[in-house]
Amino acid sequence: MQIQPSDLGLVARVAGLGKHYGAGAGAVAALQDVSLGLRRGEFTAIMGPSGSGKSTLMHIMAGLDTPTSGRVWLGDTDITELPDAALTVLRRRRVGFVFQSFNLVPTLDVEGNVLLPFELDGRRPAREERALIDALIERLGLGPRLRHRPHELSGGQQQRVAIARALATRPDLVFADEPTGNLDSRTGREVLAILADASRESGQSIAMVTHDPIAASHADRILFLADGRIVRDATRSTAEEISTYMLAMERAA
Repeated sequence: MQIQPSDLGLVARVAGLGKHYGAGAGAVAALQDVSLGLRRGEFTAIMGPSGSGKSTLMHIMAGLDTPTSGRVWLGDTDITELPDAALTVLRRRRVGFVFQSFNLVPTLDVEGNVLLPFELDGRRPAREERALIDALIERLGLGPRLRHRPHELSGGQQQRVAIARALATRPDLVFADEPTGNLDSRTGREVLAILADASRESGQSIAMVTHDPIAASHADRILFLADGRIVRDATRSTAEEISTYMLAMERAA
């Protein structure tokens, strides 16, 4: 019997992944023969110089982009050639997203933005889901802001709303793309602590693309990419250790 990724405790996996742009002499390889799995309940940071392929990897694993070669799974579902409609439903129910630019709907208030995944799924939160949402809102300090729209919030508050929205449906996997990039250092630390707690306490997997060694030091695992390949798979490291390795990578480039 074939071993499925879920049997190994993986929430996402890619095998032999390649992504190329253009053709002929002008072709660019964003990813080359990448194989990896993301484990359940683990906080993973994905790092590398600009152009190393880290955002491309995240987008393909999240089903937001398609590979040129290789296969992609979410849990035990092969999404490589999944029709768009089925992929959209799968993403909505099993994946959460937190972006540097927040991506909130400007015409919706805080509560409307947090509940948006349920609205898009055509349903209301069940009782236990509503309890989770209320707990998230309280934990993130958003209670007094529920009727505010995004333009009435600070950057840190907007990012908290984005995190509440990403975690509200209790997805198996949350992708975070430079989630602290637009935040001051104190707010950034708070956001990282919230993501780490979601991983540790709720068993959700977090995959965070970042260029910040301090942000990456909060992760359980750090993947380093260079020229579209994984060049190092490290356990939890200090910001100083990460900085030293990143500097060595840049010097070797």
